[in-house]
Amino acid sequence: MSRLQSWPEPIIRVHELSESGIKKIPKNFVKLPSDRPSFIKEMTTLSSSHIDDIPLIDLENLKSSDESIRDETMKIISKACREWGFFQVVNHGVSHELMANARGVWREFFHLPLDEKQKFANSPITYEGYGSRLGVVKGAKLDWCDYFFLNYLPEKLKDENKWPTLPISCRQIIGEYGQEVMKLCERLTKILSINLGLNEDYLHTKFGGDNERGACLRVNFYPKCPQPDLTLGLSPHSDPGGMTLLLPDTDVSGLQVRRGDDWITVKPVPNAFIVNMGDQIQVLSNAIYKSIEHRVIVNAAKERVSLAFFYNPGGDILIKPADELAEDRPALYLPMTFNEYRAFIRTKGPCGKSQVESLKSPR
Repeated sequence: MSRLQSWPEPIIRVHELSESGIKKIPKNFVKLPSDRPSFIKEMTTLSSSHIDDIPLIDLENLKSSDESIRDETMKIISKACREWGFFQVVNHGVSHELMANARGVWREFFHLPLDEKQKFANSPITYEGYGSRLGVVKGAKLDWCDYFFLNYLPEKLKDENKWPTLPISCRQIIGEYGQEVMKLCERLTKILSINLGLNEDYLHTKFGGDNERGACLRVNFYPKCPQPDLTLGLSPHSDPGGMTLLLPDTDVSGLQVRRGDDWITVKPVPNAFIVNMGDQIQVLSNAIYKSIEHRVIVNAAKERVSLAFFYNPGGDILIKPADELAEDRPALYLPMTFNEYRAFIRTKGPCGKSQVESLKSPR
């Protein structure tokens, strides 16, 4: 992903900072005043309206014998993709035990001794492995987060030797989790395709089918932070890929979704996945579905673990608005492969709500 062989400055492991007992965070984690979370405003927003939360969808309703229930559920999903770009799903078919085990084994990994985690330290070449920063700009503002990144698909990129060996069950659980979440992604892309008025396999095919589609996992660990009002766990961004399935922490909220001028803190529902549209689906849908800016806040009293599963087009697949969706209005985006897009947004600086908008065709 980057031609640099190493990071531009010494890596700071956030968990080690948190455990050291510091009372103030280092200045390179302190965000500009305009970028800091405003907890008073956010709590006021949350308490003033119970409506402002991302939609919750029960996928079991799609199996109902009542056609009206099935149709209404499809409409709710469509509205969520068009208006929010986010929704939560329950009764999705992934084992609750597997979800808990996946979250638990990763929490154990991040609490291993540093020298054990360092065996899997990553570099800017691929980002695979144990990391604590994104981007290679020297002196950049950092996020309060450690992470582990790995590839599932395509098979040529999958390397289980780069997966943690401890805890002992980690590799097995990682593999099982990837297989089950992949099935859910396949099911969801069929639903999204149908709601666009396209063949149910449209998105699956445009992602590259079974042989070329991509899938990867970023596990985020947000340690306790002594000054959560000054920093962020993840800076505002939209996801550059196709679709993201997030397994959040059940004990503490952290994800915030942009809603107009406000940030809505998502309250995770037990045993639910949080689903969001990525930039590539916004392009393929000709902006009918929205890839929405989001960020992560941190907590002074509690750590947080989340698993972000990214379901993407193959890197060399040309992505452009569906021809069928460019009949009533012109295609809004220029054709570009996913690899080209990732390179393109890196030249634009920090990711943000407008990153996919910079792809729009000139008028």
